[in-house]
Amino acid sequence: MEPKQDFTRRNFISTSALGSVATLGAANLLLSCSGQGTKPVKESTSPAMLDQAPDGKVLRAGLVGCGGRGTGAAINFFDAGPNLQIVALGDVFQDKMNDSRAQLKKQRNIEVPDEKCFVGFDSYQKVIDAGVDIVLLCTPPHFRPVHVEAAVNAGKHIFMEKPCAVDPVGARSILVSSKKAEQMGLSIVSGTIRRVQKDYVETHRRVAAGEIGEIVSAHVIRNGGALWVKKRRPGWTDMEYMLRNWVNFCWLSGDHIVEQFIHEVDVMNWHIGKNPVKCMGWGGRQRRVSGDQYDFFSVEYIYDNGMEAHCAARQVSGCSNLKREIIVGTKGYADCNGTLFHPDGTVMWKYPYPKDGDTDPTWKVKDPYVQEHVNLITAIRSGNRFSDADAQVNSTLVTIMGRIAAYTGKDVTWDEMLNSGLSLGPKIYTFGPVPNIPEVIPVIGIEAVPS
Repeated sequence: MEPKQDFTRRNFISTSALGSVATLGAANLLLSCSGQGTKPVKESTSPAMLDQAPDGKVLRAGLVGCGGRGTGAAINFFDAGPNLQIVALGDVFQDKMNDSRAQLKKQRNIEVPDEKCFVGFDSYQKVIDAGVDIVLLCTPPHFRPVHVEAAVNAGKHIFMEKPCAVDPVGARSILVSSKKAEQMGLSIVSGTIRRVQKDYVETHRRVAAGEIGEIVSAHVIRNGGALWVKKRRPGWTDMEYMLRNWVNFCWLSGDHIVEQFIHEVDVMNWHIGKNPVKCMGWGGRQRRVSGDQYDFFSVEYIYDNGMEAHCAARQVSGCSNLKREIIVGTKGYADCNGTLFHPDGTVMWKYPYPKDGDTDPTWKVKDPYVQEHVNLITAIRSGNRFSDADAQVNSTLVTIMGRIAAYTGKDVTWDEMLNSGLSLGPKIYTFGPVPNIPEVIPVIGIEAVPS
C-alpha cells in the first residue's frame, strides 16, 4: 500500500484519487426525486406492521455476504412468515460461507446445497442467477450499489443492509436503481430498522401530529465501544486484509458515522423531513489500531430556515456511553424511542410497553430485524409495492456529508454532495495489492508554525 495520501477538500468532494469518477447526471435525478435542502424529503409509506407476513407461494431468497449480519438477516427473513426459503449463498471467502451454512443448519435446519454456494467477487451475480425471488445484500457497503443494480436488472426484490453506499456516486447509483425498480414493480427494503420499530413509529406519529409543537432543533448521540478489529496475518494480500478488517477502512464501510451512526441520523431525517443545506464537522482518532478511520465525530447540520441539528458519535471502549435521538419542538421535546417531554423535563407521554405476561399484541414491539422482512414479504405477496430506498439514499448522503466535513475541517454543502464525483475504492477487485489506499488518518488544517 502506498505511504502517502493527499487529504485535500477537493479530493474528498470533487473527485477521488481512489477510484473512477462517474458522470454527474444522476444528481439531477436526485434533485427531482428526493428533495434538495429547501424541499421536503420524499417519504415512503410503510405497509401495515403485521406480526407475520401473510401466507403465499414459496419465496426463495439468496444471501450475498455471509458474515454475522448476513447470516442474521437470512435467519430474520426465514422467521418472517410461512413458505420462505434460503436457497443460495455467496461470499468472497470460503470460510465465511462455511460458517454461515453451519449456523443456518444449526439454528433453523436450513440446508443449502453445494451447487448453490458461490465464492468469489462475482458470487453476487451467481446468487442472483440461482433461481431466487429475493436477494439479501449484506456485504460491506462499498459493494451495495453494484449489487443493487445487478439485482434490479435481473428483476429481483431486494433487502439491502445499511448504509446503501460509502460515497456520493454510489448513493446516486442506488437512486437510479430504485427508480428502475419502481418501474418494474420491485420492492426494496433497507436495514435502517427504526422506521419499522413500533415505539419509534408511534413517537414519530405524535411528533408529526404537533404534540411537541414545531420542530426547532435536534440532538443526536451514539457513543459506544470500539468495534472488532482484525490483525493482518502473514500471507494476506492488501485486499484480503482490508476485506477481513472492513469496518476499519473508509472505502469499505464509509467510516462509523456512515456505517453505524446512520441509524440515528435516519431517525433525525425522518422527523425533520428535509435535508440540511450545509454542515460543519470535526473528529479525530486516539484509540483505533488499524485502518484509516476516526474514533469520533461531531457534526452540526444547518437547514434552509436556519435551524441547526447536532450529531455526535464515538467508538472508544472504556468510556461513558449514550445513545439518544432528541427532537426539540416549541412545546416540548421527544426522545424518539418512546417518550415525549414538556419543556421542564416532565413526561408528557410514554410508550405503553406491555408488562410481562401481557398477551395483548397492540403495543408489543416486534424485533425490527424481523419486522423489516415481514414488510418486504407482505409487499410482495399483497402486490402493494414498497420501497424505502430514497429515504436511505438521503440518510446515507447526510452521513457522508458529515464525514467529509470532519475529514477536511471545511464546511460541506448539500449541493456539493449532489454533484460530487467522489468514488471510493479500487477499480479492480483481485486478491493482491490495493494501491493508493494507505492506512493514513485524515488530518485537518495546517500545522502551527512557532515564532
